[in-house]
Amino acid sequence: MKVPRDVTSYVRVLKMASTPSREEFLQVAKIAGIGILIVGAIGFLIFLVMDVLPGGG
Repeated sequence: MKVPRDVTSYVRVLKMASTPSREEFLQVAKIAGIGILIVGAIGFLIFLVMDVLPGGG
């Protein structure tokens, strides 16, 4: 089986991984938040358009 080889690969990746700095974390959090807001706004606009159109719901 190739399970031991996979485990060593996972361990190697975990050893290389590092905790992000506070600035990196905040930047990623801001970008993710902006993305969530954009997707939500698009969904809300679609909802409004479908609500206004006749036969939309």
